[in-house]
Amino acid sequence: MTTVEEHLLPSAEPVCLIDQHGVPHEHPSYDLPTKEALLDGYTELIRGRRFNDQASALVRQGRLAVYPSSHGQEACQVAATMVLKEGDWLFPTYRDSVSIVSRGVDPIETLTLLRGDWHSGYDPYEHKVAPQSTPLATQLPHAVGVAHAARLRGEDTVVMALVGDGGTSEGDFHEALNFAAVFHAPVVFFIQNNEYAISVPLARQSAAPSLAHKGIGYGVPGERADGNDLAGLLAVLGQAVNNARAGEGPQLVEAHTYRVQAHTNADDATRYRQDDEVTPWLDRDPIQRLTTYLEQQGWMDDDVRRRAESRAVQVTAQLRDGLMPEPAVDPADLFKYLYAEQTQQLREQAAFLRDELAREEA
Repeated sequence: MTTVEEHLLPSAEPVCLIDQHGVPHEHPSYDLPTKEALLDGYTELIRGRRFNDQASALVRQGRLAVYPSSHGQEACQVAATMVLKEGDWLFPTYRDSVSIVSRGVDPIETLTLLRGDWHSGYDPYEHKVAPQSTPLATQLPHAVGVAHAARLRGEDTVVMALVGDGGTSEGDFHEALNFAAVFHAPVVFFIQNNEYAISVPLARQSAAPSLAHKGIGYGVPGERADGNDLAGLLAVLGQAVNNARAGEGPQLVEAHTYRVQAHTNADDATRYRQDDEVTPWLDRDPIQRLTTYLEQQGWMDDDVRRRAESRAVQVTAQLRDGLMPEPAVDPADLFKYLYAEQTQQLREQAAFLRDELAREEA
């Protein structure tokens, strides 16, 4: 009989079904995903990597204000959405643009916020993707609220709430876990532990045995996965989503990965870490290990490569064509959407601005 502690404790080692050399491993609790799922995942990984690299290039060209890349973390990004059904919700952070695109959101709309526009760029209800959250962990209580409401309505919705390792030190993280556990909200809290909160290493953030252990205090079962192994992530996250949908309450999953690049283009990572720390992670690249496995199985052929390349070329062309032109802005928008009904003061300010602009044009 399983004890409460055994039910809540994560595995001693992160679940890994395909190692960094492309070698498969049996696991007592998780099975390898199907061939079809892995081939679909491969296509999404290739597209995600190209999206990351093109977005970083657009920052250098001055077309994007900032881009927090998930280069090297694409397996987490892709798996988080592959395990969801159409009616489920995704609550992303600022580093989860690839997840948003994988969910079906238009790539240009995905990057509108990071371009510096005044709105989030996409309709959250169309694809059930909440706006990207820049403040750490503030999206988590919102995610729990959506899940709680769905449960009260009798819906089978599951919410995937993404958060980084730094976000687990925030009060919102703990409040969200506590509320979700008490009210049995169907949420999967998915921690992408990339070892750094901007420049602060994990050892300076937490003394817990793992971040998945943080669920124990709230009665939330935790699990750990190799964050660069798409197969392991699909298995672990898929099981967590199934558990939440089956009425077993919130789940906590920690993926062990690494932030290969700087925090953003505004960061200089050489000031707080050495290259020899980064190098070993390059050998654990999620695309390379899956490619090796697919080749060994005889599942990788020219059609698979062409399909993946076609999707990648399509997304890079979309980004270049859609983000190179300057956006049309209307200064009157400053006042249009602040309140449902404008105040007298806002009307006066809008009239003042119109008069100033008219004088400039005269």
